[in-house]
Parts: sequence; structure tokens; C-alpha cells
Amino acid sequence: MELADRHCTPCRGGVAPLTQDAAAARLAGLPGWQLADGAKRIVRCIHRPDFATALALVNRIGALAEQEGHHPDLKFGWGYVTVELFTHRIGGLHENDFILAAKINALAPPERDRH
Repeated sequence: MELADRHCTPCRGGVAPLTQDAAAARLAGLPGWQLADGAKRIVRCIHRPDFATALALVNRIGALAEQEGHHPDLKFGWGYVTVELFTHRIGGLHENDFILAAKINALAPPERDRH
């Protein structure tokens, strides 16, 4: 099953975050995303033509996050949205982060993410 077809499951803690190698392997299938903070987070900067379309994307990502029960850190401004994913409860990356990243890629395909 593709990551984008799966759903996030509640992480109640008590599990170890993914190792850097495991995170890098999962990231290989997610164009546009990068490991950050010592492989404790994944980040993607999505470029948009103006403020209104960046805001519209933030709202779509927010609605998706609510649906999945897994919430990214979002930063946006004129022409960009930066999405940062990690699982707060475990202080690192969990499978849910990669599932949500794949769903975000379906909303905003990386091949369209050009200046």
C-alpha cells in the first residue's frame, strides 16, 4: 500500500523514533522532503506564485492534518509554505510523519514546485 493511501495512527509514546538510516530510506520515496535536525524532522519548502495561493495551501494542509490527527509545523509568507514534520511525543520521526508527507505531496506535487 502506498504511503498516501494509509492513515496516521495515534502515537502514544513509548516507541523509539526512527533511526537516521530508517528515516533516510523512507524519505527516498518522498521527493521534495529533506531530513533536518539530526534526522529528527523532515522539512519541505513549497513555492507558490503569491501570498493568496500560499495561504490556500496552508488551509488545505491544515484540513488534511485535522483529518489525519497529525499536525505539522507550518510557516508561510508571500510565495512559500514551509512544512516541518516530526512526532512531538517521541521527539523524532515516526511512520505517521512520512504518511502525512506523502499526502501533502499529493496536494502539492513537487514537480510543480519550481520558481
